[in-house]
Amino acid sequence: MKVKKESVNSALFEGFSEPCRDALWGHVYFTPELEAVTRMPPFSRLYRIAQLGPASLVYPGATHTRAAHSIGVYHIARRLITGLCERGAASFVTAQGIRSFLCAALLHDVGHFPYAHSLKELALTGHEQLGARLIEADPAASLVEQAGGDPAVAAAILDTGRGTDDKEVLFYRKLLSGCLDPDKLDYLNRDARFAGVTYGTQDVDFILSRLYPNRERGVDIDSKAISSVESVLFAKYLMYRSVYWHKGVRAATAVMKKTLHSALHEGLLSPEELYDLDDNGLFDLLRKRKLRGKGASPCEALFDAALGLRDGKLWTCVGEVPFDETKHHRWEDLQCRAEAEAEISAQYGAAVIIDVPERVGFETGLYVLDEDCPFERSSTVFGAETVASFVKTLRTVRFFVDKDRGNLLYSLLDDN
Repeated sequence: MKVKKESVNSALFEGFSEPCRDALWGHVYFTPELEAVTRMPPFSRLYRIAQLGPASLVYPGATHTRAAHSIGVYHIARRLITGLCERGAASFVTAQGIRSFLCAALLHDVGHFPYAHSLKELALTGHEQLGARLIEADPAASLVEQAGGDPAVAAAILDTGRGTDDKEVLFYRKLLSGCLDPDKLDYLNRDARFAGVTYGTQDVDFILSRLYPNRERGVDIDSKAISSVESVLFAKYLMYRSVYWHKGVRAATAVMKKTLHSALHEGLLSPEELYDLDDNGLFDLLRKRKLRGKGASPCEALFDAALGLRDGKLWTCVGEVPFDETKHHRWEDLQCRAEAEAEISAQYGAAVIIDVPERVGFETGLYVLDEDCPFERSSTVFGAETVASFVKTLRTVRFFVDKDRGNLLYSLLDDN
C-alpha cells in the first residue's frame, strides 16, 4: 500500500513545473507532457470558440474561450483529487487513473461545438462522444500516454454513455459531473467575472475543503458545506436568468439554431461539416453555403439572419410567456417548432422564430455525512420542490421577429 500511495503522490505532485497564468486562478501548473496536450491542434481550436458564444453581444467582456475554461477545470480537478487523496481516496485510486482523470478534465470540451450551446438540440453527435473519439485518436492519444494517462480511460471518463464496470472510472465520472464538479466551479466563477456580474462567484477554497471521497458516490459533504451547495444552486439559477438565458442571448441562439436546423433538414449542411469548426469557421461555412444556393434555397433569409449576428444584428422579442407543459411541450421537438413557426409567420405576415429553452438540471445528488441523509432531506432550505421551481421559473417561451413589429405582441401572447 505504501508503494501505491507514493505512486499516487507522484502523479499529483511531481513534475508540475510549467506555469500558465490564468486570469481567474492565477498560476496553473502543468507537467511538460500535460502542457503539450494544450498545444495540440484539437485543443488549440478551443481558443477560437467563445465560452458563452453570442453572450458578448449583450455582455461585451464575455469573450473568454473554451480553452481558458478547460484549463480552469483542469486546475480545480487537480486540487479536488489532491484533497480527496489526502482524505482517503489514495487507497483506491491509481497513479495512471489520476493522470487519466486530469487529462479528461483538461479535454472535457475538446469536442465542443462552436457558438456555445446553439447546436445542443440539433441532431448531432454529443460533444462528449466527439471528445472521447478525439482522445482515443492521435495526436491526443499519444500525448495522453506521455502524460501518464490511459487514453481509453480518459475517454471513458468523459463519455458517460459508455458502459463500464470499472469502479475507478465510475468514481472519476462522478467527480467530473455533479453539483460541486470542477466544470461548474470554474464556469460559474469565470462567466461571472467576464460578464461583469457577481452572481456566479463561489468560495472554491472552502468548497474543496469540505468534500470527502466516497468510492460509489464520488464525493460527500458535511453540514458545513450545505451553504456552499445552496450558493452554487442559486448562482446557477441567477446566471441562467441574467446571462445565459438573457433575452438578447436567446435571440442570437434562436436564430443560429433555427438556421442550422433548417439547413440540416434541407440537406444544405451535413452534421460532419459542423464538428471540427470554430466560431469563425461556422460563419464562413454559412456564408459559403449561402453563396452556393443563392436565390434557390428557402434557407437564404435564415443564412442572412445568422450571418447578421456577426455584426451584432439581433432579432426583436415581440412576446414571451411562461413555458406551459400542456401547450408548449410539442415545441421542444425542433421540427414541430418549425411547423408552428411557419403557421404563425403566415398568420402575421412576418418571419417568426419561437425560442424554447432546453430543460436544465440543478444537481443536488450529494450525501451529508454528519446528518446521515441526502442533501435534499438535510437542513437545507433548498428541498426538491424549491429546486424544481428554479427550472419552472427560468423557462420562458419567446417569439422573435427580424424587425420590430410591436403589433404582434399581444396577439402572440393571447394566441400562444
